[in-house]
Parts: sequence; C-alpha cells; structure tokens
Amino acid sequence: MTGTTASRDGRVRVAVIGGGRNCEHEVSLATAASVRSALDPARYDVLALTIGRDGLWQDASGQPLAATAAGSVSAALALLAGCDVAFPAVHGPYGEDGTLAALLDLADVPYVGSGVRGGALAMDKWATKLVAEAVGVAVAPGLLVTADDADQVVFDGPVVVKPVAAGSSHGVSLVTRASELAPALAEALRLDERVLVEQLVVGREVDLAVLRRADGGLTVGPPLEIVLDDGRLFDTEQKYDGGARFLIPAPLTVDEHDQLAEASLAVFTALGCRGVARCDFFLTAAGPVLNEVNTMPGMTAQSQVPKMFARQGLSYPELLDELVRGALRTHGASAGERILA
Repeated sequence: MTGTTASRDGRVRVAVIGGGRNCEHEVSLATAASVRSALDPARYDVLALTIGRDGLWQDASGQPLAATAAGSVSAALALLAGCDVAFPAVHGPYGEDGTLAALLDLADVPYVGSGVRGGALAMDKWATKLVAEAVGVAVAPGLLVTADDADQVVFDGPVVVKPVAAGSSHGVSLVTRASELAPALAEALRLDERVLVEQLVVGREVDLAVLRRADGGLTVGPPLEIVLDDGRLFDTEQKYDGGARFLIPAPLTVDEHDQLAEASLAVFTALGCRGVARCDFFLTAAGPVLNEVNTMPGMTAQSQVPKMFARQGLSYPELLDELVRGALRTHGASAGERILA
C-alpha cells in the first residue's frame, strides 16, 4: 500500500491519536492512553499523537509539531505516512464525526473505526433517527431546533434537550417544567447550532455493542443495562463519577434480547459503521427505542464496550487487536496480510 511501512523489527506500527478540539478532549486523552498501554508491544510499535484543544497536533512529549494548525497537520501526515495503521481515539466533533476518517482516507492510511459516512451520520443524532426509522427501528418523537426558532418551541410535557452533534451527554437536559425549557435550549445551542427536543422515553437503558471482527463477521456483545436513581438521566456527571451501576449481561427475556440485537445490527449496517459501535436503547413496554449510536465509544479498559466484550470472553487487548487487524484487512494493507498469517 502506498506510503506506509512496518517497523523494521517486524511489528505493525500503529499511530494512536488522542485529544481533539472539542469538549471531550480529556476523555479522548484517557482513551488514547489506555489503548497505547494495552496494545501488545510484541506485535505493535505505537506512535502517540495528540490533537490539542487549539487544533495543534503534538508529539508524544506534548510538543506541537508546528506553530500553526495547518503546519502541524502537515507534519502529522508525514509521521502517519510511516505507519501501517492509525487508531483514532478522538471522541466527538473534529474526530468521531468523520473528520479524522476523511483526513486518513486522503492520506491513504488505514484506520480503526467507521469511515466518513458512518461517522458523520452517527454523530448527527437527527440523521441517525431518520436512518433508524427507515430500517424499522423506533426512535423518540422529537423536533429539530435552531437558534432562529428556539423561541417558538412550546413545552407540552417532559422532554430531553440535547445538541445534535456532541458527546458524553454534554449540553443534555431533562426538562420537566416550562420555565426550564429556554435555559436548556440555550445551553444546548452553546455547543451546537442544531438541537433536538425529544419526548421523554420511559424505559430501561440498555446498550449493545456491535463489532466487525478481523475476519469480517459481525458480533453483538452482551447487553449492558445502566441502573440509575429514579428520574435521573445518564448525564455527564453520572458517566464519569461512578454513580451508575452496569449490569452485564442485562437481565432480558430471549425476545427482548433478540429485538435489541436485531435493531443494533440493522442500525450499524444502515449507517455504514465499521470497527465497533455502541447502540444505546430505551427498552420500553412497546419494545426497543434507539437513543443514539457511538462510533468511537469510550475505550478504556473500564469503559462500557470493553466490559461487554470481556464478559463474552474477549479481553481488552484482544478487542483492540481485533479492531487493528480488522482495519488492516478492510484497507487491504500488506501489513494486514502479514499479521493475519
């Protein structure tokens, strides 16, 4: 493949990219650090790259590769050209939304995770809803709101307000009174120019992860149920303060499990996802209702997706290995043929 060479000692050279120019910067740093430490050093030679909050790409010591964003991207591409594969561990806008995938596609560097289309569609919660509905997966009724029409939204019952393209539940509010609606919209619009106002869905919060393994087959991990205090959202605080409890596998009937698994596979395929994606649902009396899809979910050893697959017998290092080998196979890299031999 053009522009890439494996390490001289025979290991596959992997560029792990962390950070990012968005509100999930710190979470992405944690994911990248965890991925770097868990990749088997006997098989992988890891290059650390970080995107600063200012958009400057940095080396392993935290030093900018150049004085400008454009210059640092150019320098980063020169380093990426010497790698067999990239592992973009950047959550949220300017990363998970297809931005990094586009850069790596143009540079002809194989990479872990969804491509431009899958990343962009899944990051856009409104587009995700439209795609899900088109393949028969239920979603919460809702409105798309911008700053131009925010003052026209009428409160007619409990709703959830969220930015269309933000992660880690930043800017998400549960609105139970009319007086709370305008502040919630303002907070969400601070992070995104488009906002969703969705009817509150009452149900169990159950997540499933879909993995395209290195051999090309699709696997759905054990379902995970998020247990919270009554009336609380799984918001940013709950995600990172340890207040939520995870049940793996979630206690489901065979029919409930099958409905969730089928919906996950349908959405993963329709969005064009690659690598691994986490599909978040509300399990209601009427069946599953899709909440959102994450194409670069939290990927530390303690994150939800690695915990799901560990319960299935696939350890964290093995999961990362599947993702890297899958990326190499997808892109037809000669290094992929060697590592799979």
